[in-house]
Amino acid sequence: MTHAAASIALLALGGAAVWIYPRSILAFLVFQCALLAIYVARVPWWLRAALLAFGLLVMMPVIGGRNGYYLEVATQVCIFAALALGLNIVVGLAGLLDLGYVAFFAVGAYTWAIVGSPHGNVIFGGGFPLPAWMFYVFLLVGLLVAAITGVLLGLPVLRLRGDYLAIVTLGFGEIVNRIMQNLNLTKGNVGVAQIPALKIGSFDFGQRHEVAGRTVASFANYYYLELLLLIGIVFVVSRVNRSRIGRAWVAIREDELAAAAMGVNTIAIKLLAFGVGAFFAGGAGSIFTHLNTQASPDSFEFIESVTVLAMVVLGGMGNLGGVILGAILLVVMPEKLRFFQDQRLLLFGAALILMMRFRPEGLIPSARRRREFRSGTGSAMGAAPGSDAASAPAAG
Repeated sequence: MTHAAASIALLALGGAAVWIYPRSILAFLVFQCALLAIYVARVPWWLRAALLAFGLLVMMPVIGGRNGYYLEVATQVCIFAALALGLNIVVGLAGLLDLGYVAFFAVGAYTWAIVGSPHGNVIFGGGFPLPAWMFYVFLLVGLLVAAITGVLLGLPVLRLRGDYLAIVTLGFGEIVNRIMQNLNLTKGNVGVAQIPALKIGSFDFGQRHEVAGRTVASFANYYYLELLLLIGIVFVVSRVNRSRIGRAWVAIREDELAAAAMGVNTIAIKLLAFGVGAFFAGGAGSIFTHLNTQASPDSFEFIESVTVLAMVVLGGMGNLGGVILGAILLVVMPEKLRFFQDQRLLLFGAALILMMRFRPEGLIPSARRRREFRSGTGSAMGAAPGSDAASAPAAG
């Protein structure tokens, strides 16, 4: 009963903070964190679902009606949370350090951008852009192409771990970015533009709509779409975590040789981790192109991979709530630091260094990782500073 009352009070407090201070990004951060606290609170599932539905489906659009900037930030949070959850499978569960993850995001984005814009006429002839309903077909195509790309990346790096794997995946991400910058198919540095707004029948995501006498901005349309994608990913990942596959990923992360000795097909399981992580990134990329109405190499640089990885590590590897919290903080806080101009990245980096020094397991770590760090036996990729695991060489 206490947890239920606290959850309701948190939601009310977060909503009141944004209502009283409609231009404060910190107030919006309080509201976002209140929703996350409800997600991880020990309350009946029906109460959690009701509070989250009310906060995300009702309160968020109303708040966005007072300040449309909040909806833009919330949409970006959904995109990066989806990416972070996908990378969490590769890094947090399977223990495979991937520094080229943004490449899969780019594959999904360009898959639709090329055929969903007039640029397709230059490559394939007439008939482009394709009708809006074809987006759902190519959303599936983008998901599959990204997943296949992830598997293809995984094939040559199956025997690599630690620093060696990080270097190879970093090179893969840079190769994809250079291809986008120099290939006529992607229009080089200019990128693919003039991507029309998404439509479902007569419903145009790029237009404002009247709902119950209130005007809903176009960003609210994409917010709901990204939220739907995020909810789907959370559901799938939470189910996989509890499955035999999820336990196999954790076994490989902890000790690959022991996992193989116990009958785990390490090759197939590692390829599956790369493929599933890339699958989610491809879906986020396909919707991202509509949100930005273009796809250019500037949106898929190495810094994006580092940012998504920081979300996973900062929030807590292996914990869904922690990863989402990391996405919220690393999307919202840089917006608050914009008034520092060029110094904001310096402050942002300093905050991450302090965080990793004093709480390396993340803000909301999984129960297993919390025990590992408290006992000083964390794995090499994210071990507590000074522990034996932190200095252990990577297995070749």
